[in-house]
Amino acid sequence: MSFKSTIEFIKSIYPNKGFIPLHEPKFIGNEKKYVLETIESTFVSSVGEYVNKFEQEIASITGAKYAVAIVNGTSALHLALKCAGVQNNDLVITQSLSFIATTNAISYLGAAPIFIDVDLQTMGLCPIALKEWLLTETVQKINNESGKIECIHIGSQKRISAVVPMHTFGHPCVVDGLESICEEYQIPLIEDAAESIGSQYKNKHTGTFGLAGVFSFNGNKTITCGGGGAIVTNDESFAKLAKHLSTQAKLPHVWEFNHDMVGYNYRMPNINAALACAQLEQLNAFIDNKRELALMYSDFFEKIEGIVYKSEPINSKSNYWLHTIQLKDKEQRDLFLAETNENGVMTRPTWTPTHLLPMYKDAICGDLKNTSFLAERLVNISSSVRA
Repeated sequence: MSFKSTIEFIKSIYPNKGFIPLHEPKFIGNEKKYVLETIESTFVSSVGEYVNKFEQEIASITGAKYAVAIVNGTSALHLALKCAGVQNNDLVITQSLSFIATTNAISYLGAAPIFIDVDLQTMGLCPIALKEWLLTETVQKINNESGKIECIHIGSQKRISAVVPMHTFGHPCVVDGLESICEEYQIPLIEDAAESIGSQYKNKHTGTFGLAGVFSFNGNKTITCGGGGAIVTNDESFAKLAKHLSTQAKLPHVWEFNHDMVGYNYRMPNINAALACAQLEQLNAFIDNKRELALMYSDFFEKIEGIVYKSEPINSKSNYWLHTIQLKDKEQRDLFLAETNENGVMTRPTWTPTHLLPMYKDAICGDLKNTSFLAERLVNISSSVRA
């Protein structure tokens, strides 16, 4: 089977390119201007006006009350989980169909993941699978010390201290369903919204349904500052704690260096924030561009037998970070990957499911049939903002 027509179509979308990357950044606004201003100010590290401006802009864009600028998305998730109360020897529910950073951030705290299946449409954590697993595998008990009700895994007798869904490729999961379940079981919901800046579910921005959400601004994201991340929350005490811990838990003083907790060097540098602010000015235009491309892809693949284009789920507005297709089986997927990459069009499969990696092979898992199905068939195709 040949995929010549698909290759030709993608090349027509990105003309005059010898090689078409999967997702390249676009620096066509005030990036150079703001970075130069930062260099000239000498405030290039974690203190500066662009860090503050970036936090204000992220809060405004997402509708969250508070935003904390962090050095990258993985650190943001690590810190958000810590602020949510995740501790050593706890369990955290998440999805196996995700970039490794989601689960690694859980491990940084000495906690262990529980992998629950994803929804076939959204490719994110499935509320039905979550509720079914919780009903059969957990009990709720009162902690004698705190007096709080906790969700306990029956098999290990360990506390489940957070649920972390991931909005896959920028498509929102059914997050209100997850939110309702987490409220019922009194488990904090922390959204891994790393890929979904600008995405909405039922007219509400991803990252703002749970106790907190985290975003990434890595070099391959919809907008980038090289690295960069953010935590958003509507909880003032949570935001203050996250900001305090991200700056080595240093107590404010003009000259003294005193610290009251074990903190982290997680604050976003001002020079990165300058780049991020310039990119945020173009966010809506970038998303409009990518959504136009989604219509083009949808129309094209509708005529191609055996390939399904993954459009935004119901009730959602997706940023379409990475455009995604679903092939009929693993054999066809591998043929597609080989032919496109050999012809100068970068395509990539989804991540190897985390539960199959050696360091997480002994993790507690639900029935991951959808995860396995999608992992064998999904391919990310050219997704850059077009000039």
